[in-house]
Amino acid sequence: MNAQTETSESGALDIIKLSIAAMALVGGLYAYYYYEPQIAQALRVLMVLGGTAAGIGIAMTSTQGQRLWHFIQGSRVEIRKVVWPTKQETTQTAIAVFVFTLILMLFFWALDSGLLWLTRTLVG
Repeated sequence: MNAQTETSESGALDIIKLSIAAMALVGGLYAYYYYEPQIAQALRVLMVLGGTAAGIGIAMTSTQGQRLWHFIQGSRVEIRKVVWPTKQETTQTAIAVFVFTLILMLFFWALDSGLLWLTRTLVG
């Protein structure tokens, strides 16, 4: 029962945090258009960036934000494990794809031409 209470309190707190984060983002966008005639565009862009940064910062304190951050960290670890192809392998693969594409292009052109000829012969 205690775990259920903590989960519901955490869920409500997360909803509040995410709502405030959304309001910060929307507030930055609103300020951009609200102050259009009075303030230079560079300052208005800074308002949008500030609202976005504040929104992301607040959202990252929620449970979903923490899970996202752990996922990003795990992804970075996995990316380091990837063995990237050499330049020669990449070039050979690109050439193989290009040649195969040309072969399929010729096949489908021949098939289309044959079916067109057959249709014209049958129709008349």
